[in-house]
Amino acid sequence: MFDISFFEILIISIIALIVVGPERLPQVARTLGHLISRCRQFVYSVRTDIHNEIRMEELKQMHHTMQDTAQSIEDSVRKEISEIKSMTESESNNKAVQAQPDDSRSEPESKTEPTNSASRRQSSDHNQSSP
Repeated sequence: MFDISFFEILIISIIALIVVGPERLPQVARTLGHLISRCRQFVYSVRTDIHNEIRMEELKQMHHTMQDTAQSIEDSVRKEISEIKSMTESESNNKAVQAQPDDSRSEPESKTEPTNSASRRQSSDHNQSSP
């Protein structure tokens, strides 16, 4: 982190020993150690908070994209369902339209059924008398 050589640390220690004195030097060193550890903890805490915030933003973006994707899939599925419904309704309408002329044809057939059945009887009588 800091580019301090052994020689520089030795000079700082000698100056601190002269300024502070030999009786209070251990107490000052302990206090400096606590301050440095608190600074490290603070930097670690800030770094962790920043990392967590970045991670939360990434998760929010991912959540947003997932919601957009899910919404687009839902829209496409609904569109397909509506198309299928409209196709089945149009087919059922076409079948109903086609069934109506068939019903009108079936009425004359029912009127001609006796003649058809009579012709069937004649043909069956004819078949029985042939052998």
